Amino acid sequence: MISRFKSAAIVFLQIALVWLITLIVIRVVEVVVNGLIHQFPAKLFSFMLWSWLADLSFWLKWLIFEFILFVPLFFIHPKLAKVSFKVFVAITIFIQLVLCQYFATALVPLGADFYGYSFADIKQTVGASGTVSIPLILSFLFVIALLVVALKRLPNHIKVPLWLAWSLPILSVFYLMTSGEAHLFKKNFENLFVNNLALNKADYFFSSSYTHFYPGDEDVDIYADAYIGDYGDGSIAPTTFSYLGGSEYPFYRKANDRDVLTPFFNKANGKPNLVIIIVEGLGRAFTNEGAYLGNFTPFIDSLANKGLYWKNFLSAGGRTFAVLPSLVGSLPFCKNGFLEQGRQMPDHLSLFSLLKFNGYKTSFYYGGDASFDNMNLFLQKNSVDEIRDLKSFSAGYAKLPAENGFSWGYGDQELYRYYLANRPSKAAKPAELNVILTVSTHNPFLINEQKKYNSRFEQRMTDLGFDEAKKDNYRNYKNQYGTILYADDALRSFFNNYKKREDYTNTIFVITGDHRMPEIPMSNKIDRYHVPLIIYSPLLKRSAQFASISTHFDITPSLLAYLQSGYGIDLPGAVSWLGSGLDTARSFRNVHSYPLIQTKTEMVDFIQGSYHLNGTSLYQIGDNMQEELVRDEVSYERIKNAFESFKRKNAGLGSKARVLPPSVILKYRPTKK
Repeated sequence: MISRFKSAAIVFLQIALVWLITLIVIRVVEVVVNGLIHQFPAKLFSFMLWSWLADLSFWLKWLIFEFILFVPLFFIHPKLAKVSFKVFVAITIFIQLVLCQYFATALVPLGADFYGYSFADIKQTVGASGTVSIPLILSFLFVIALLVVALKRLPNHIKVPLWLAWSLPILSVFYLMTSGEAHLFKKNFENLFVNNLALNKADYFFSSSYTHFYPGDEDVDIYADAYIGDYGDGSIAPTTFSYLGGSEYPFYRKANDRDVLTPFFNKANGKPNLVIIIVEGLGRAFTNEGAYLGNFTPFIDSLANKGLYWKNFLSAGGRTFAVLPSLVGSLPFCKNGFLEQGRQMPDHLSLFSLLKFNGYKTSFYYGGDASFDNMNLFLQKNSVDEIRDLKSFSAGYAKLPAENGFSWGYGDQELYRYYLANRPSKAAKPAELNVILTVSTHNPFLINEQKKYNSRFEQRMTDLGFDEAKKDNYRNYKNQYGTILYADDALRSFFNNYKKREDYTNTIFVITGDHRMPEIPMSNKIDRYHVPLIIYSPLLKRSAQFASISTHFDITPSLLAYLQSGYGIDLPGAVSWLGSGLDTARSFRNVHSYPLIQTKTEMVDFIQGSYHLNGTSLYQIGDNMQEELVRDEVSYERIKNAFESFKRKNAGLGSKARVLPPSVILKYRPTKK
């Protein structure tokens, strides 16, 4: 019995060490491939040591579980035990390689967000992304071939001392019981891309998946008798909010949002039209003056100089699924994003429904498929008059180039051309609210004038004064930058054509990004959300630039307060907006407290004052949205409590809690025509 147990321990460790060696090799291949495609870490030797430590951590965490399964099976059938363990190793290595390939394309590790999308959404995203490249294929095949040979030949040649065979499983137990990983010093590298590169991708995916399915004690029952209210110190809401709905309507409050926009505008001839343009992936990192990657949007920059411009503005989400509910509804996220509730989306009011109630005609234009992320269901629930997407375009419009047989739809130039062709050329009666969502600046970053914009990209780098070394680095992302320049040109053409219309002088344009494009390496955690906001109109009295922080949540409250103050639109006296309105302070500050959701299953970010909470890390935010990791236990606990307060309220929506009372919904819901 003891002899068989010793043999089992030695054989187990021989195979396990092949697994560890393969992880080490994969790390080398991953760093080389990402270095060739993107960039090498600045301090390569130090980086490799820390990243191998991450791989060792992953290996140790799994070791004891496999040991417990392996040993009894070895007693029954030694050959079956060895084959089973080798199959397990092969599967985990295959998963590791797939996740590494995903990261090399998306530049963010794949976590539980995988579970937030339907099979159809995943199929479209992967099909259109163009994830396959020669370096990735070659590295994939190389590691698989190496693993097959290693598992077949190496174990019997590895001499394992008995004390090591006994001690490593014990070390694995100790590592898990003492939460060894949490006590390891985690290195902070030069940017977020390198930090993410250092992660073991399989470990990140499995850990994120476990948290997704077993969230622990976060789902506190806010309706229990022992629960103490949310709205004390550290609540999500500013102290000026007066809440009315108790636990049944946790976000229902008095509508006391200030009108901060009227001082900047001349009075329009009747209610002004609103055109909201949401540009896919438009991040501040490469937009407008002061962008740390350089200004690749000269036209958008010119609009910012002539309009109202918030340079430290944030999206509410890290992907497109969050933009419509937050921007036009200032809505909470529910469990996996508001849109993910599908036909069970809680009843609510929005900019769409309230302006339609006040006589506006509403429309939504999208170059892609509006059913993606259930956007069409959200629009239908808000009684939007016209929903135009790729299914509406006629034969005279050219789609974006297909990748692997998939195309996201129509480019920005075609979308704007289609929009202008379908809007009345004379001044609209009644006024209109039109929302346009673009798709060109999305993976795989292919446009119909690729050569032209690759050339424009080269010229832009020269105009920005880049040296040859910097140009070489940026060329790793030439398609991304090419589509940004294309999107900027498309907006220029759109505005030039709009100026010829009668209703131009009575129109207010709102331009922002849905989130920052992640396929160009990001500098810090909040960079994913950092987007510009520009409000431009011929009605403006003067231009202004604001350094204060606001978010997508603040747009609808401010637009409605402006229209109520200047044009007397009828609005409810109590609302459910998370946002308190745009901050027009010229200096840097943040008076807001808001959650941010990166993916449908990952809500780990919260901002309050000058702080950003990301998971268990607290960052101090500075002007231009730079961040510094800080240790401030008092602030950490305060902000953590505020975030937990929001999450409890948010979790109840759709089950025990609702957004608004039915009486408010019925009164202000637009009459169906």
